[in-house]
Amino acid sequence: MIDKVIILDFGSQYTQLIARRVRELNVYSEIIPFDRDFDLADDVKAVIMSGSPFSVRAENALHPHLNNFIGKVPVLAICYGAQYLIQHYGGKVEPSDKREYGKAKLKLIKNDDEIWRDVSQDSQIWMSHSDTIGDMPEVFAALGSTSQIPVAAFKSVNGAFDQPVYGLQFHPEVAHSLDGSQMLQNFLHDISGCTGDWTPSAFAEDTITSLRSFIGKDRVLMGLSGGVDSSVGAVLLHHAIGDRLICFFVDNGLLRKNEYEQVLDSYKGMGLNVVGIDAKEKFYKALKGISDPEGKRKAIGRTFIEVFEEEANKLNNITYLGQGTIYPDVIESVSVHGPSVTIKSHHNVGGLPDKLNLKIVEPLRMLFKDEVRRVGRALEIKSEIIDRHPFPGPGLGIRILGEITPEKVRLLQEVDAIFINSLKKEGLYDQVWQAGAILLPVYSVGVMGDERTYEQVAALRAVTSTDGMTAEWCDLPYDFLAEVSTSIINNVKGINRVVYDISTKPPSTIEWE
Repeated sequence: MIDKVIILDFGSQYTQLIARRVRELNVYSEIIPFDRDFDLADDVKAVIMSGSPFSVRAENALHPHLNNFIGKVPVLAICYGAQYLIQHYGGKVEPSDKREYGKAKLKLIKNDDEIWRDVSQDSQIWMSHSDTIGDMPEVFAALGSTSQIPVAAFKSVNGAFDQPVYGLQFHPEVAHSLDGSQMLQNFLHDISGCTGDWTPSAFAEDTITSLRSFIGKDRVLMGLSGGVDSSVGAVLLHHAIGDRLICFFVDNGLLRKNEYEQVLDSYKGMGLNVVGIDAKEKFYKALKGISDPEGKRKAIGRTFIEVFEEEANKLNNITYLGQGTIYPDVIESVSVHGPSVTIKSHHNVGGLPDKLNLKIVEPLRMLFKDEVRRVGRALEIKSEIIDRHPFPGPGLGIRILGEITPEKVRLLQEVDAIFINSLKKEGLYDQVWQAGAILLPVYSVGVMGDERTYEQVAALRAVTSTDGMTAEWCDLPYDFLAEVSTSIINNVKGINRVVYDISTKPPSTIEWE
């Protein structure tokens, strides 16, 4: 049985970061909304209460069900969570009249407490709150302070609860809290008794066993993209059920240059039962005359469903549909804020379960993107798949601004291939989280030899990120960009100008559409 830590989400921008930090310490964590009842099974070793954009003093304050867990397992309350405990047990939380945002120095009041093991006096921490703790209830005592606030950390005392309760008015999960990881390790390992045995290999072994039991003798159909998530999910399923897994890889005419052949070839070497489906013409026909980004996404998704359904109906005795859903998708669906605003349709294709009347199996639904890669390495999947940059489900369809035609696809494939191959040749590919080219619906005047040209503009995009939720543009060497630009203009007839996108996310998104 693998130890589990429950993280109650009060809507903080850092909630996922808490989960990641816990998992980096080889302890499995699961995020649930603050007001959800949950079963404190034997594998639940601790509860962490997150921060929040709300105030505990406001009418719309968020109220967790404390009786579910307080006194039953060790609790670590961060920022909003800490202030909520103070107020709930009779203390006072007040508007702060001092600066409580940014870096601060932690003063340890009780430096012999387990939470402070190997934490230095005056350790740098990160504050981010507008309320502050005033009067303390009798059930808690201060463990730490800063020059600005008397209570930066506290702990339950006098046997108030059967299990210890800690509160921190700062964020140990962010990199700016230099000993934050050590504090979390102390709480998880020393105070909560977590064994730290949740490793990529352990996850893979446990998942394969569970899949084998769950699926039984049935058959599974799964759509592959050539990317990390679907590939790792398929390998886990293959280890569990062997050739009872059937995979589709659809060529929608919007893949990178030679990608269809290359991906099929790479899957052959992995022993997967993959059926290649050439559906380029169906997709081009469905996209004809559509320029609106959402319209293109919906046309691509609808056509994928039609192709997938048509091919699936040729098979017999399929019970399950495998999907490469990962944890950020799951968290988004149970957000503390309710349904989020749709910025753009999801890259993953939806609708297949209803169409095909199949049960769903999602081997990766509890993993973050970087964890999927680590599991893939534990499964010894080749690096060309594991380290492949993310690529959107609609493919080049959302990197061609305006209407899509086969000629525009060919043009962008050539530009993209020069850019990606150059990154690999110069050893820059692995330093970039995602890279690609965009074909703009813009023509510019140029001169080649003695001739005037009037051709299209290509934009290059390269970003660094951990999971795509935020991203910084890559500061690629000027000489490198100059060489790529020259190579594109000299070798791709139809392009006479290249620009480089230096926008961050937010406010920009990674993809242009």
